[in-house]
Amino acid sequence: MRLAIISGLLLKQVVTPGLYKGMAKLQLFFQSLIVILAVLFHLSHADVGTAAHYRTPYLPTACYGNDATQFPSSNLFGSAGEGIWDNGAACGRQYLVRCISAAHPRTCIPGQTIQIKIVDRALSSVSRPSRHGATIVLSKTAFGMIAKPSATGINIEFTQV
Repeated sequence: MRLAIISGLLLKQVVTPGLYKGMAKLQLFFQSLIVILAVLFHLSHADVGTAAHYRTPYLPTACYGNDATQFPSSNLFGSAGEGIWDNGAACGRQYLVRCISAAHPRTCIPGQTIQIKIVDRALSSVSRPSRHGATIVLSKTAFGMIAKPSATGINIEFTQV
């Protein structure tokens, strides 16, 4: 502790007062920058992709065939696009999904995040999606909870639960 104080005093005696204050401000700036970056990276756990919607019929599905009990009672489910299909390993996975933007302003419903269950593969689903190539194709109910149902596609943030 004394050595730090002594070296600090020596530094003040060797360096001009204006330069010493500038160095202290610079050190404070970099410490603040590190804290801000740490917070930003800590909050960035989600992936970004696109979502479309599809309508009934939902059966049969690539995951569970004709079993109607596969659908959550909330009707918050979806089909996995090729990017997350993972050769069928996506079946049953749960995702938190929120709309972050769309081609038309005010399409997203602010503050809405839903939890969906993957029950199908988008590429082979019986119903065709509103837009091809989506990361996740949501049931009409799920899509309507996070965006205006009239939209064909949206940009989403999603996290596996």
